[in-house]
Amino acid sequence: HVNEPPPPQTMVLTERQRSDLHAGIYEYLLSRGPDFAVAAEAFAAASGVATEDTNNNDDDKNKNTENGDDKKKTRRSTGGGPILEKKWTAVPRLQRRVLELERQVATNARLHAHRTGGAADGSTNNMMPGRERRMLPRPPAMHTLQSHSAVVTSVTLHPVYTMAASASEDGKIILWDHESGEYLRTLRGHTNVVTSVDFSPGQGKFLASSSTDLTIKIWDVKEFTCVRTLRGHDHTISCVRFVPPPVGALFLEKQQKNNTNEATGSGIDPSDAGSKFVVTASRDATVKFWDLETGFCDHTISDHSDWVRCIAVRGAKSIIVGSSKGK
Repeated sequence: HVNEPPPPQTMVLTERQRSDLHAGIYEYLLSRGPDFAVAAEAFAAASGVATEDTNNNDDDKNKNTENGDDKKKTRRSTGGGPILEKKWTAVPRLQRRVLELERQVATNARLHAHRTGGAADGSTNNMMPGRERRMLPRPPAMHTLQSHSAVVTSVTLHPVYTMAASASEDGKIILWDHESGEYLRTLRGHTNVVTSVDFSPGQGKFLASSSTDLTIKIWDVKEFTCVRTLRGHDHTISCVRFVPPPVGALFLEKQQKNNTNEATGSGIDPSDAGSKFVVTASRDATVKFWDLETGFCDHTISDHSDWVRCIAVRGAKSIIVGSSKGK
């Protein structure tokens, strides 16, 4: 048996792409000088590339247009430099761009791994059974929010919307959109350092803030206005927190008020606030519970002997933890 040459491979190029490729190869061979002239002419004869210069006069162009079929088959490049060299140098640029995009994808996957399941590629296949996802953020930061003119003392996130509130020693509370990093609004009312901020549970309709000016302020988040100011501490107020009620308690209380047509006056409706009380800690060594509806202090805990710096509230059971200096 005589060994026959293998059939040529079929190329998936369009007629225009093939014509451009042939023209590019021909131009490249011509650009290499007399040593490649014979090869260029042989290639032009085999591929059907037109050998006329593209800068011919109008008479030549008219002659070429008369032969329409040959013009379609032997399409030349029209200026802008050799086609082959352009395409050849474009490949490394595209490869570098692909590598850059792959690095960006890997970085974004690491940044958002805690939202999608914990794996670096955003999948959950690599999670160990019974192992919780690591919720710690990873650098770099998504946004850097800058507007305060002094030290930031407290930050809290809205329970529903992409809103964050920050408190500062400059006496201001600033609201942000933490998804876009945009500034929203500044709340002014305190006359000294704002030490703590906290959104109300549920729909987050209210924001509580405490300050070294010895006041606690309740803000309407929708209207950006202060709706109540609480006074009663004798020293710096370190922390303020809303106290979530037991499940269903506010709904039952609202139903009872509606049945008895009891008015709430000018106070804050606990069913709107998602809480009936706020609790505060102070340097006067006390922890106070404030009734949002009346604005009065409902109860005071005086068991600490020194500055109560922080408090924590846990869910519907309303477990309050106070931390005193050195104890």
